Amino acid sequence: MAIAISEIKNEYKSISEYAVMDYEKEMKALEAFIDKYKIDKRTGVQSVVTSADKRLGKLNAEIERVQSMMIYERENRELYHRICGVDEVGRGPLAGPIVTAAVILPEDFIIPYINDSKKLNEKRREELFEIITENAISFAYGIKSEKEIDEIGVGKADSLAMKEAVLSLDTPADMVLVDAFPIPGIDVKQIPIIKGDAKSVSIAAASIIAKVTRDRMMKEYSEKYPEYGFDSNKGYGSADHIAAIKKYGPCDIHRRSFISNFV
Repeated sequence: MAIAISEIKNEYKSISEYAVMDYEKEMKALEAFIDKYKIDKRTGVQSVVTSADKRLGKLNAEIERVQSMMIYERENRELYHRICGVDEVGRGPLAGPIVTAAVILPEDFIIPYINDSKKLNEKRREELFEIITENAISFAYGIKSEKEIDEIGVGKADSLAMKEAVLSLDTPADMVLVDAFPIPGIDVKQIPIIKGDAKSVSIAAASIIAKVTRDRMMKEYSEKYPEYGFDSNKGYGSADHIAAIKKYGPCDIHRRSFISNFV
């Protein structure tokens, strides 16, 4: 007796629910599923097989994309074994800190869907944050407050926060991949990469760590200062945020050097 189509659909659904880091098991399961049912000529079965084939193709393409983001790490692996990615979040907001992160990933460690944090939705960032922090050889933060940004300028605060992140690693880095510009005062080999958070898995990992950490901080601030909508705007200059500044004035975490046009 032929297997009911509903059972086949449930079998496929169970495969599609694999966790992100079980991608190898998922790929093997998809291959086995396709091989098992490709000779079943029922239209409903072939529709599911087609879906499985497309999913397998997308997953293969995703792994290839992630591998293409490992080129800087692989090119330098012979000489450097603790390659650190560094990135920052929060240069542009009107409120809140700059947050930077430094991350050393295991060698050739593939994380499907890793990317520049700006290209990921919140749910995916949170998921990848847990994967990165659980598996990284070492990671650390550098944070500069809105008051420090006002005192020394956003550029210097950014550089100091990135330096702080690198020097706070439990396992010292012997090479640094950094988004856009080298970090002053770091006595290790550095490779600055323009748009590095989309080109290097290490920098992308740092981007995600920094983004999730800062977003969580701004959500906490939103409970203390609910008028400004920090849970949604994260301190950036949305129309509603600017209107709130004009109505209520600045709160403690606003960058005075950034809001002079509004107050």
